[in-house]
Amino acid sequence: MQTIALSEEGKIHTSPVFLLGIKNLVNELMNLGKSNLIKDKSYHFALKIISLYRQMQEQKEYVLSKQLLRSGTSIGANVAEATAAQSRKDFIAKMSISSKEARETHYWLRLLRDSGLFKGINFASVLSKCEELIRILTSIVKTAQEND
Repeated sequence: MQTIALSEEGKIHTSPVFLLGIKNLVNELMNLGKSNLIKDKSYHFALKIISLYRQMQEQKEYVLSKQLLRSGTSIGANVAEATAAQSRKDFIAKMSISSKEARETHYWLRLLRDSGLFKGINFASVLSKCEELIRILTSIVKTAQEND
């Protein structure tokens, strides 16, 4: 069976060098307190979601904005929990939850964008960042599962 991984650009890679990079990222994530790519990206994404939530609140949208806030900030919270995992199985479970939350967030962002309810809110940038998180988290989970 050949090992594959997705790059940030969404390309499929089978090169040992790329896969080693993903494996190193998984190992790095298991180290407590270390700064790393997915922790930083998910944290900054949560800040963008909070900003978007505030803009939506200003336009008197309270229900869907709350759903977006919950799922969008949960991604980074679960990544943070994964870095303190008690085992590889626990790490995989937390990263899998992060991946699912990213997909839910992507759904809400698309729905909000396509609803046309909001004036002056650009969802494109946040959607792009969300898609990037989905690709990274998918690669992390798959790599961790293969090494389990």
